[in-house]
Amino acid sequence: QVQLVESGGGLVQPGGSLRLSCAASSSIFSFVVEGWFRQAPGKQRELVAAITSGGSTTYVDSEKCRLTISRDGAKNTVYLQMNSLKPEDTAVYYCYADDVRTRYWGQGTQVTVSS
Repeated sequence: QVQLVESGGGLVQPGGSLRLSCAASSSIFSFVVEGWFRQAPGKQRELVAAITSGGSTTYVDSEKCRLTISRDGAKNTVYLQMNSLKPEDTAVYYCYADDVRTRYWGQGTQVTVSS
């Protein structure tokens, strides 16, 4: 069973930055795609960013200028760098990974943007 463990969330002031990490219990190169969703209170979960096994990246249109998704194969970790954070970025951020049969989820990490 693959396990994904997120870290890096927390409280940050508007305009600040955070880097979220998602560490996998197996090689990330076994996944077809990895990425991040977020879910704000009272809202549906939405895709934020994703990276394929070939290194192609996708971002939600409204956020692409503030986000960078990357990965470190040696550490089996995917990162989400978020800059110029806004209060509306407040949400629980979930890491996910797809292999050819299954989608795996992390437990989520809370990001709160507030002064």
